[in-house]
Amino acid sequence: MRKTTAKHLTNDNEGIAAAVRFLNDGRLVAFATETVYGLGADARDGQAVARIYDAKGRPQFNPLIVHVQDLDAAQRFGVFDAQAAQLAAAFWPGPLTLVVPLAPGHGLSPLVTAGLDAVGIRVPAHPLARRLLAAFDGPVAAPSANPSGRISPTTADHVLAGLSDRIDAVLDGGPCPVGLESTIVGGAPLALLRHGGLAQNDIEALSGPLAAAGPGIRAPGQLASHYAPRARIRLNAMHASADEVLLGFGAMPCDLNLSARGDLIEAAANLFGHLHNLDARDMPIAVAPIPNTGLGRAINDRLNRAAAPR
Repeated sequence: MRKTTAKHLTNDNEGIAAAVRFLNDGRLVAFATETVYGLGADARDGQAVARIYDAKGRPQFNPLIVHVQDLDAAQRFGVFDAQAAQLAAAFWPGPLTLVVPLAPGHGLSPLVTAGLDAVGIRVPAHPLARRLLAAFDGPVAAPSANPSGRISPTTADHVLAGLSDRIDAVLDGGPCPVGLESTIVGGAPLALLRHGGLAQNDIEALSGPLAAAGPGIRAPGQLASHYAPRARIRLNAMHASADEVLLGFGAMPCDLNLSARGDLIEAAANLFGHLHNLDARDMPIAVAPIPNTGLGRAINDRLNRAAAPR
């Protein structure tokens, strides 16, 4: 077991002040958002951003999302056309990342965008994240606070279990209420780059039909193998074999159930936490079928990547 070295900060003014000091010093601070815990660093500090990649073991062609406190702040770093501004007005703060062209004089480290000419920006809704961003008053690059490719963290304990000796602090905001990473859209025509905590149909009700993502890595979460536990995953399973544990959905016998009542919002919030729990049992994981509608699309996206060959 790793020796815990990261400071566990409480969600009060003292904890936020300590987190800001770490960020100002180029250090790494994990913090709660409504989606998952993010691993934050000053997005303008190349060495600090490099520490994110090092701590996570993250491929450097996989870009990072920049978190800011509001649309005015976002416009310092990205160029928002009328459609992007409309989506920001409708869904921010919330679990939507918009990939937009870099603004002139943006000041972000090139490592944040992995050398691309666009940046993913989000305004989180979690009260603690918003207090932290207001106190820091700068852009925070923050992928999920877990070793690259592993299960995303939805509690401070998940963060400490995966990164305790690689980061400086975790600002504890309790369990993440959404429990899935943000949905990512961007480009012209506007494309869905990653399913996430905001349902595709909610976006399309405002934007019209979204195009499919093209080839290449344009946004976080597009690697074929991602969000994976140590254990092997078998999808669309109605029963577990003798050597497996079963992650269920709906009314069924299982080891853990994403939502016994078949609620996709509840299932999304439980997904990563239940995968962490089952992975600790050191057995292969069978997963029941999930309806591929609404947030079920995002859940199935995460499960397909978790089950992909590594």
